[in-house]
Amino acid sequence: MSYIKVSGTKLVDGNGKETILRGAGLGGWMNMENFITGYPGCEFQIREALAEVVGKEKSEFFFDKFLEYFFQEDDAKFFKSLGLNCIRIAFNYRHFEDDMNPRVLKKEGFKHLDRVIDLCSKHGIYTILDLHTAPGGQNTDWHSDAGTHIANFWKHKDFQDRTVWLWGELAKHYVGNTWIAGYNPLNEPTDPTHTTLIHFYNRIYKVIRDVDPHHAIFLDGNTFASDFSHFGDASKNWENTAYSIHDYSVFGFPAAPEAYVSNDTQRHRLRRSYERKREWMDKNGLCVWNGEWGPVYARKEYEGEAWNEINQQRYQVLKDQLDIYNKDRLSWSIWLYKDIGFQGMVYVSQETPYMTLFKDFLAKKRRLAVDAWGVDDSAVRHLYQPLIDHIKQEVKPEHQNLYPYPVWTLEGRVGRLTRCILVAEFLVAEWAEHFRGMDEAQLDKVAKSFAFENCLQREGLNKVLTENASLVQNA
Repeated sequence: MSYIKVSGTKLVDGNGKETILRGAGLGGWMNMENFITGYPGCEFQIREALAEVVGKEKSEFFFDKFLEYFFQEDDAKFFKSLGLNCIRIAFNYRHFEDDMNPRVLKKEGFKHLDRVIDLCSKHGIYTILDLHTAPGGQNTDWHSDAGTHIANFWKHKDFQDRTVWLWGELAKHYVGNTWIAGYNPLNEPTDPTHTTLIHFYNRIYKVIRDVDPHHAIFLDGNTFASDFSHFGDASKNWENTAYSIHDYSVFGFPAAPEAYVSNDTQRHRLRRSYERKREWMDKNGLCVWNGEWGPVYARKEYEGEAWNEINQQRYQVLKDQLDIYNKDRLSWSIWLYKDIGFQGMVYVSQETPYMTLFKDFLAKKRRLAVDAWGVDDSAVRHLYQPLIDHIKQEVKPEHQNLYPYPVWTLEGRVGRLTRCILVAEFLVAEWAEHFRGMDEAQLDKVAKSFAFENCLQREGLNKVLTENASLVQNA
């Protein structure tokens, strides 16, 4: 078994044969996210809250069982049966290091990560290791698990130093594993200077290469993996390196400007957005990997009878994006493998203990629009519009669009700070209270809701993915 390598614009095996990686992100697992598993706010907040309600020992038991059940052999078998060959594993630095005990490796962090990497290799599935959360928060969103909209990672060198140290430890641990296709050192950075990121990547590259000259490295662009405009000639220093875009389309989300009918104008917009993201790589003859992409889906319990029509439009967006990717023989990792019913290839059944327990709370969360991802704020927009209007009236237009604009609009910024940080913070204790009085057997039962046997399959999505994975493999 040979390492996957980067050769020009392609990924290749040890014989120099092109290898196209097609798969999904294992999000919401070792880096939990609110919309994926149904809690409010950030992972560190709910872990602290649950420990207060049931005690530290029971809390740790619950989260360990959650990690165990979320991805097991049945998941690997199913994933492989779809014709897919790679899983991007998102993980949180907190599994390997404590903020109050920095630079001391928590070896227990490897327990589940090693287990899943080994399960995938057993079934012929490559993995890419994705540091989704770094100390201080490398981006402005919830999934960097910092509890704030300020990406302090870029303001404090020690946060960067700790991440460099951690990747040195990870590279030492995984240097000999050829089923790992590569390392994705930092998910979706939002560096407001645009240049600190390049210096950081130079350091990450060196610390990995000092112990691991073999594995490919996948580097995200700035501003949520969309912007390489400040990378200049940086690639000359990085061998065996590919570059990661995240190619989400607005047509795959509730905020779409119009119904998607796959007309020439809409398909041109899909392609142009994709081409802009990879422009620097194409100009320099570099390898592109699409590390995240994909629509979200309507649910009958919320969207009513319109849910199926909405999802047919989202599947068409999916097909049209794949048509673009196939022509470029692009490697990709769709977001995501498993959740509670919004975007996953498989999703937890409504009949499970977890979904039954949180049915009313999840409806409340959606109504209050406290998750940023794929948000529908129609029920509460009237509450926040006066604040938006106030800012527009009092702040000069040239000062209204703050970084990471244009990904964050003024309206989006207000929503994230008010609904997704402030209001969500008040709901954290309510989420944890659902577990009060539970013993370990009950906690285990709730955690097991996330096991494959208790999940449903999004057949329309999986059918499209399988058809397109085969198209490229057989081309």
